[in-house]
Amino acid sequence: MTRKPAHMYRRFERPYTRRKFMGGIPGLKVVHFDMGNPSSSFPVVLELKVREECQIMDRALEAARVIGNKLLTSSVGRANFHLKLNVYPHHVIRENKQATGAGADRVSDGMRKSFGKPVGYAARVHTGQTVFTLKVEPQHVKAGRMALQRVGHKLPSPMRIMVHEHVPA
Repeated sequence: MTRKPAHMYRRFERPYTRRKFMGGIPGLKVVHFDMGNPSSSFPVVLELKVREECQIMDRALEAARVIGNKLLTSSVGRANFHLKLNVYPHHVIRENKQATGAGADRVSDGMRKSFGKPVGYAARVHTGQTVFTLKVEPQHVKAGRMALQRVGHKLPSPMRIMVHEHVPA
């Protein structure tokens, strides 16, 4: 069976989050939520914000995290940034599996009783919500913007990068 396209799960539906009542849920794909150097304080903060509300699959969050971490590690070094994933995928995505191939009409029920089986997780994000936060030194802002732009290409909604300067405490 093939994986369904992610645009099927982009819009909000009724939340489905109570795992103790469900069985057979696959594991969460996101491995780390903090990357780089979380103990240091950096004066420049870049935020990747969502322009439209949507659901972001955990596979997309992990792909975005991997590419952002890889680009920043190779361009500025592991000790010179702190990348944080701010959303957590709570919502369980269900899929009504359809049999394909020869004789599928005898096996499949179509849409009858189509509640679906759990296939993964999604994070529900609203307009203007920050998905990724990146903290860097002022000389690395250009590399950070480029990395966050590439991260935004992995996510389903149009993104916006905001730059804030603050004095570290």
